[in-house]
Amino acid sequence: MSKTKYSEKAQDKVGKVMHEFKEGKLKSSSGEKVIDRKQAVAIGISEAREKGLKVPKKKKE
Repeated sequence: MSKTKYSEKAQDKVGKVMHEFKEGKLKSSSGEKVIDRKQAVAIGISEAREKGLKVPKKKKE
């Protein structure tokens, strides 16, 4: 099983988002407070992708 590869800057971005989540300051696009850990990670990855950082492609089902 291979691990997915994220750039250092992408990892930093997700880390900052998770820090916001843990402090209770992270909000979703609708303005609601994020209470799900998986949603917080998804927001971090999405923001990293928007900045053009190295993030694996989305899974296709």
